[in-house]
Amino acid sequence: MAVRPAPLRFLDIAAIPPKEDRHHPEFISRVTKPPLAILLCAPRGFCAGVVRAIDAVEKALALHGAPVYVRHEIVHNKYVVESLKRKGAVFVAELDEVPDETRPVIFSAHGVAKAVPAAAKARNLFAIDATCPLVTKVHREAEVHHKRGRHILLVGHAGHPEVIGTMGQLPEGAITLIETLEDVAALTPPAAQPLAYVTQTTLSVDDTREIVETLQARFPELIAPHKEDICYATTNRQEAVKRVAPQVDGLIVVGSPNSSNSQRLREVAERAGCPVARLVLRTDEIDWAVFGNIRSLGITAGASAPEVLVEEIIDAFAARYEVRVETVSTADENVFFPLPRELRGEAAPNAAE
Repeated sequence: MAVRPAPLRFLDIAAIPPKEDRHHPEFISRVTKPPLAILLCAPRGFCAGVVRAIDAVEKALALHGAPVYVRHEIVHNKYVVESLKRKGAVFVAELDEVPDETRPVIFSAHGVAKAVPAAAKARNLFAIDATCPLVTKVHREAEVHHKRGRHILLVGHAGHPEVIGTMGQLPEGAITLIETLEDVAALTPPAAQPLAYVTQTTLSVDDTREIVETLQARFPELIAPHKEDICYATTNRQEAVKRVAPQVDGLIVVGSPNSSNSQRLREVAERAGCPVARLVLRTDEIDWAVFGNIRSLGITAGASAPEVLVEEIIDAFAARYEVRVETVSTADENVFFPLPRELRGEAAPNAAE
């Protein structure tokens, strides 16, 4: 009489022929799934500025129908951008790519140089500014400093849309970009001109503090913002990661690689003691050779990443592990920004669905 083999158990994985993909869900489902504690950072995901920008595109589509043109990515998240494309948004690099002056054109949440709305006005375009109000605050600060005769030091990353927009508020030479401590050491500001500083809103809080303290040591009369420029959402998400990172074997930041605040979350996790931190947009980017043998996992999301992507990541781990999810909260957020005034109306009766 034939004897049936015993059911395969988790500890029997080594007996499986090596040609099988041990990280494939079908393989994992044939063995006892190991436990995994997931610590979910809070706050995470969308901030008020991102919600306002996305809502602006959707409201413009409801009021005016498709297409609605958007200059640059409305926020730095490929999933969000593709979703809005399916609804009728058309993303362009520059205004000269907009073929129809009668259609709405929306500026992204990162802000734009003054030359952009000026060019839109020259073409008589229907422009809607979805710049985050906290970025606009930095623009206004820079303008005030300039009017008072101060030279401005902008702490930020070269080439980032927010930095381009802030530097574009003033004449060339009015702002000096500071990226590193080496830049501080090499800085030779205009003689006999008072100095003030502003910062990009999505920087690492700790890195920025170090740069600012070094600037203040060199220039004791340096004028600071009345209120810190790094936004509440960036600060809160980094604080949550600092709490979780030392407690887990690995941490995933849900977000796009061109998202500054998402990249900073990954860096914060590494510096806080997390053995491995990765920036991941979708489940197909998870490196199971790294995350396939852990017992605890932290998950957060950049300010432009929707919660549906967080849930997708959790589901991917649930297919391989017996997961237990715990939320670690460090702050409550209730910030709300109203839509641009051009969009504060009811949808037109004949608007496209």
